[in-house]
Amino acid sequence: MPGVRLPDGRFRAAGGRANFTDDGGGGAKVAISMSSAEGDEFRVLLDDVRFQQGGHAVFDGLSCGFPRGKITVVLGASGAGKSTLLRMIGGLTRPDSGRVLIAGQDITELSETELFSVRDRLGMLFQGGALLDSLTIFENVALPLREHTRLSDPDIADEVRRRLEAVGLPDVDDLLPGQLSGGMKRRAALARAVVTDPEIVLVDEPFSGLDPVNVRRIENVLVDLNRRLGITLIVTSHHIASTLRMAYRMLFLADGSAIYGKPDDLLKSSDLRVTEFLSAETQETWQPKSPTPPGLRLASRAPRGAA
Repeated sequence: MPGVRLPDGRFRAAGGRANFTDDGGGGAKVAISMSSAEGDEFRVLLDDVRFQQGGHAVFDGLSCGFPRGKITVVLGASGAGKSTLLRMIGGLTRPDSGRVLIAGQDITELSETELFSVRDRLGMLFQGGALLDSLTIFENVALPLREHTRLSDPDIADEVRRRLEAVGLPDVDDLLPGQLSGGMKRRAALARAVVTDPEIVLVDEPFSGLDPVNVRRIENVLVDLNRRLGITLIVTSHHIASTLRMAYRMLFLADGSAIYGKPDDLLKSSDLRVTEFLSAETQETWQPKSPTPPGLRLASRAPRGAA
C-alpha cells in the first residue's frame, strides 16, 4: 500500500506492506507491494500500473497515492504521462494492468455505466479551460448542474453565481468565452469544475500560457479551494515556483515510475533527473506562500437540496 513520508523521514504504509527505495537525497522512489485492504489515508491510489502507447512504456509498474484533502502536484517532462495519469484517474484511459482506486474502489473493473457514479466524485479543469464557445459563461458553469442534478433553475442560478463570485468573476454571466482573457477563462473553467461539489478535482496545466499575475491568481484560488472546502487537488504543472508554494506533496514522473515527497525533499534530491528538471523549468524566484488576495476567496461550501 502506498505510504507517506513522515516529518522525521520515516515512511508509513496506508494499510499494508510497503517497500520504498530511497534515492539518498530526500525524494522517495515509490515501489509498492499491496498486501491488505485499502486504508483511507489516500483518496486516489495507483497500484503497479502499466500502460503502453505506440510501443512506448508510459507507466512501467507505477504505484503512487494522493493524500486526501491535500494538493499534490504532478511534474515531469513532456511525454512523461502527466495528462495520461489524470485520464486514468478519471476513467477515460484504462491501464494495460494494475489498479486505479478512487475512495477504495478499483475503477479498472467498472463498466462505462458504472463509472458514472465514480465521476460524480470528480471535477476536471482541462488544459486551456475547454469552455464551450457558443454558451455564455453562466451557461458553461451551469451545464454540469443541468446534466447531473435535479436542482431548480433558481437554485442553479444561485450556485453558478456563488461559484463565479468565489473565483473573482462576479459580472461575467452574459459574456461568451471569447470575450474573456486567458486568466479569466481559466477561472471560469475552475468555477465549472467545482460547481457540483466534487471530492476530487483534477487540474491539467492550469498555469500554461498565463502571465505572472494570472498565474498567482489561479494559484491562490486553487489553494483557497483546498483550504476552505477540503477538496483533494491533483494538479499537473511545469510551473515550479507555483508548485513549491502550493504543493503538499510532489510526484515526479520519469521513466515510467515516480519519485514522491515533500517539496523540500525533491529540492534536496540527488536524482539527476529531478535536479535537472527543477533547475531547467524554474521560471521565477521561489517565494514563500502568500495569503489569497482580496476578492479571490472562495465561499464556504453551502448545503444544497434537490428541487
